Amino acid sequence: MGNKRYFAYAIVAAILTVLVYLQFRTWKDFDWATFWSQARQLSPRHLVQAIALIYFSYVLRAVRWKIFLRPVRKEASAIGLIPPTLIGFTGLALLGRPGELIRPYLIARRTNLTFSSQMAAWAVERIFDIGGFTVLMVLAIFLPTDLRFLPNPEIYPRLRVGGFLLVGLVAGLTVVASLVAKFGEAVAAWIESRFAHLAANFGHRVAQRVREFHGGLDTIHSPLSFLQLSGVSVFTWWIIALAYREVALAYGASLEHMTVSKVLLLMGSSMLGSLIQLPGVGGGSQLATISALQHIFHASHELAASCGILLWLVTFVTVVPIGLLLAHRERLSLRKLSEESEQAEARAELSPSPPAA
Repeated sequence: MGNKRYFAYAIVAAILTVLVYLQFRTWKDFDWATFWSQARQLSPRHLVQAIALIYFSYVLRAVRWKIFLRPVRKEASAIGLIPPTLIGFTGLALLGRPGELIRPYLIARRTNLTFSSQMAAWAVERIFDIGGFTVLMVLAIFLPTDLRFLPNPEIYPRLRVGGFLLVGLVAGLTVVASLVAKFGEAVAAWIESRFAHLAANFGHRVAQRVREFHGGLDTIHSPLSFLQLSGVSVFTWWIIALAYREVALAYGASLEHMTVSKVLLLMGSSMLGSLIQLPGVGGGSQLATISALQHIFHASHELAASCGILLWLVTFVTVVPIGLLLAHRERLSLRKLSEESEQAEARAELSPSPPAA
């Protein structure tokens, strides 16, 4: 597992190196004096408000997970879920993808539930995240917002196409989720038998993922729960969009034109770029945001670079200090938690039966 991880990191590093080279090759006139001057003139008030909004989004994520737990742990409190949420996102920021499993692993330990059941909730959470962001993005695209008047008139028609694709993606995920909810065990059994001949228990592992997802959908135990989860998800991404806007406003007149609908484009760019990330360093999200600021909003090289980096620090890294403090108070090692969660995931994949709720 370790060798595969290091190989993946090497590939990501190589891709990021090429992207950085291509980006900065076009910046021959980059003025570092202007870059640092803009950084020194930032508004502390807007930055503090942005960080406060990001921390509030973590509270909302804890509230959403409490709704997931309601069928099996009614006594679970949102306040009790905040520490594992903060520690989990700290692990993600410092360790990259291996740190993603820390949050469901910690919640499983705290609530005395199986890791598989919380991985199932985590998988369903991803769908609500995609859906919540899509609702805001589609509203920004198709309602009469200022996205229709971007500096480059060719951008808006492409955004409309992207909006239809997002709607199609969410509709497809909804159909898949509905089928798994109704025929999950039958689908898992078919996959397991159909691909049983492949190496490394591939069929069984995929079947277990389907069973996990099927179990995760059981957390949506009523139409009211679905509405609550949907509402919290949309509100969470709205809060994150407001945090992005506060960071933009920190630059004063240079980016005061960045409305919520416009920063949603930056959020989408950052989400796509985050698919290529190095642990503790990032890379892909910053480059994607910088590119969007430069090519969509015609920001200068210096302003785009400064804002792109600051957005990453505020929305992704500011959780680290309090997350490390909480981990230290509870005598937890992020690396050990990451290893334990990976081992638990491996055991779940080889489990002969569906995960317990």
